[in-house]
Amino acid sequence: MAERAAAFTGPPAPARPAATVVLLRPAPPAFQVYALRRHAAMVFGGVYAFPGGRVDPADTPDGLRPGWGARLGLPDREAGAVVAAAVRELFEETGVLLAAGGEQASEADRAALVARETTLAEVLARRGATVRDDLLTPWSRWITPEFEPRRFDTWFFVAALPPGQEPRDVSGEADRVAWVDPADAGHLTMLPPTAITLAELAGYGTVEAALAADRDAARPVLPQIELGPDGVARIRL
Repeated sequence: MAERAAAFTGPPAPARPAATVVLLRPAPPAFQVYALRRHAAMVFGGVYAFPGGRVDPADTPDGLRPGWGARLGLPDREAGAVVAAAVRELFEETGVLLAAGGEQASEADRAALVARETTLAEVLARRGATVRDDLLTPWSRWITPEFEPRRFDTWFFVAALPPGQEPRDVSGEADRVAWVDPADAGHLTMLPPTAITLAELAGYGTVEAALAADRDAARPVLPQIELGPDGVARIRL
């Protein structure tokens, strides 16, 4: 990262909107977070992250609660697309679906969604289900540094693991998955947004307390790399 920052002359690549979900489950004395390690060949590979990805044109905000625009700092429809992407990406990468009513979505539904043969809205309509965006709590917003060739404007959400569901390593994008204690994850290789999110979550004693947190997910954090005269690279938030 320091080498890319030093060589960067601009202009920066556009930051694509994206969403990621920090899935929580109770685990004494507090709770655990679901994390996966991306394959080394992928963008940001070899580091632990949360399930997520970029917003797709088919991510429609139909059936969502009002007010997401103000919470995410976006026009209402664009904010709805980010929320829809969060629900879709979580389902695609873990099999966990934040929805209620109707029939349970199948593995065939998930596979068709990954292959872009259908949309989340179509899956829910076929099953007679509705998205549960009330299960998502906006947490933060991070924009990839300007020197990176691929950049994302990513909204982080936290969500409790729904009863009766269990995440599975089904995406093919990870070589390892784990439930981790936010206060004891310093041994994992992570980029700053993941590490800082875990450090923030460690200050909450329960899943309920984390979900009730009043967070600013509209104002973006734009990390920068500063190269000091001693040759040491430092991250400034």
